[in-house]
Amino acid sequence: MDYFFTEEQQAIQEIARQIAREKIVPVREELDETQEFPTEIMKICGQADLFGINIPEEYGGMGLGTLDTTIAVEELSTACLAVSVSFAASGLGAYPILLYGNEEQKSKYLPDIASGKKLAAFGLTEANAGSDAGGIRTTAVKDGGSYILNGTKQWITNGGEAEIYTVIAITDKSKGARGASAFIVEKGTEGFSFGKKENKMGIRASATRELVFEDCRIPAENLISKEGMGFMVAMKTLDMSRPGIAAQGVGVSKGALDVAVNYARERHQFGQPIIGFQAVQHMLADMATKTEAARALTYAVARYVGSGAKDISKVSAMTKLYASDVAMEVTTNAVQVLGGYGYMKEYPVEKMMRDAKILQIYEGTNQIQRNVIGAALIKEYARKA
Repeated sequence: MDYFFTEEQQAIQEIARQIAREKIVPVREELDETQEFPTEIMKICGQADLFGINIPEEYGGMGLGTLDTTIAVEELSTACLAVSVSFAASGLGAYPILLYGNEEQKSKYLPDIASGKKLAAFGLTEANAGSDAGGIRTTAVKDGGSYILNGTKQWITNGGEAEIYTVIAITDKSKGARGASAFIVEKGTEGFSFGKKENKMGIRASATRELVFEDCRIPAENLISKEGMGFMVAMKTLDMSRPGIAAQGVGVSKGALDVAVNYARERHQFGQPIIGFQAVQHMLADMATKTEAARALTYAVARYVGSGAKDISKVSAMTKLYASDVAMEVTTNAVQVLGGYGYMKEYPVEKMMRDAKILQIYEGTNQIQRNVIGAALIKEYARKA
């Protein structure tokens, strides 16, 4: 379908597509096997200005919107989710500064993020605070002109690789979630260290590590917004970033569909290409239809989110939920179309299937997305009653 992209959006799509085709596809299998972080590809994305798509021009970015970033993420994801999540996670880490940072914080940190010189990461999840973000235990205690952080963050994408971290910590335990605050912590700060790189089922080249804070002293000016705003900062950040997760789902679905169709055209059984069999055609038809539906929803939500609309939680949850469920279904069926070959590492669909699973889990499980959607519906219909 033609989504009537602007010339700028078409250029972003072509650049990201070229990087995916020429730089990612040739090394994706090796990156998956070695779990090596795609440092060189991140540099290439930086040189192509992809990190600065939605960062204002005054901070070195392109000043574009959510849809524009979504376009780039989708194209990178057709080749490798591990690479695309490494790219997208930097934007996730930048959102708290972009949305709630003061002028000094934006001027100090956003230009390096926009250029790709420094990656960012977002620290919310803990061992006992995943879906229940209000259950965080990491603390930040005011001490003169500083805050002292203690605690750990778990499963942080870009952990150890990023230079700039936005971290949610408790400043007032008596207020529960309302006592959380957001902070900027730089790599290299005394008392800030990292756990081992996690050995994951999928997105193996992306870096997932624990963040460890042991009497980590940071300047008071690293507080984002004001004390007590941490939970709002986190939720708004996730609302803004979920179309990006949906774009990853659309991208990996497209990548898997391409492999499946091409294989079905070339693989002969009973004297004809297997794409000639109705059973295979129907599988491919469903895969293509759902991928296109996920793309349409993702683009529509990205446009809506980028318009500055206030009430975006429900639609952001919808697009993340739908596109990630489609990705799991499409990649699984791609493996089925390829049969025994699909189960072998010789073809990329087994990796795509392993990678796709994380989309239903991170940045809020799909069960939590359904809770968000359900809660929004209850409020909407209560107002109408």
